[in-house]
Amino acid sequence: MKQKNLKDVFICQTANVNESAIIGKGTRIWNQVQIRENVKIGKNCIIGKNVYLDLDVIIGDNVKIQNNVSLYKGLTVEDDVFIGPHAVFTNDLQPRAFNKDWKITKTLLRKGCSIGANATIIAGNVIGPYSMVGAGSVVTQDVAPFSLVMGNPARIIGFVCKMGHKMTKINKLNEQLRYYCDICKEEIVINMHFHCKKL
Repeated sequence: MKQKNLKDVFICQTANVNESAIIGKGTRIWNQVQIRENVKIGKNCIIGKNVYLDLDVIIGDNVKIQNNVSLYKGLTVEDDVFIGPHAVFTNDLQPRAFNKDWKITKTLLRKGCSIGANATIIAGNVIGPYSMVGAGSVVTQDVAPFSLVMGNPARIIGFVCKMGHKMTKINKLNEQLRYYCDICKEEIVINMHFHCKKL
């Protein structure tokens, strides 16, 4: 960007930010970050050292992206998302160095989800609201809201509340799934749709 000292935005002098990028108030951009054309970053975000944001990437408010993460064209990140260090995102399902006609496959990170360190998110998937992807996991399919997934390929091993605490199942499998967080005192009912209620 031509002006490195935007009002209420911190951009390290070593960062390379395209002048067409839109950056929200209160956002902090650290060492060696590269932000390409038409990137949109919301308010109060933290963009860690050596992060790469490709063309047209969209990032919501209050997003935290840790060091050495690359976000490629086709990725949308909603509000309150955490992306751990060295997480990997793809945007091509049939990669070839010589393919001139390749197509971008979009990926969506929904509100409040967390991506663990060194996790790999294969293009075309939706990471559900408030879900959590464990460190080192490889996500090959959509991740359900509030679910905790781990492994390669990633599989559901439990459910978490909005604060990320692992929840306890409180009913039998033949009913709607109901989980309870002892810390937050919150119950989550998981069905085709989800809702939360304070008890």
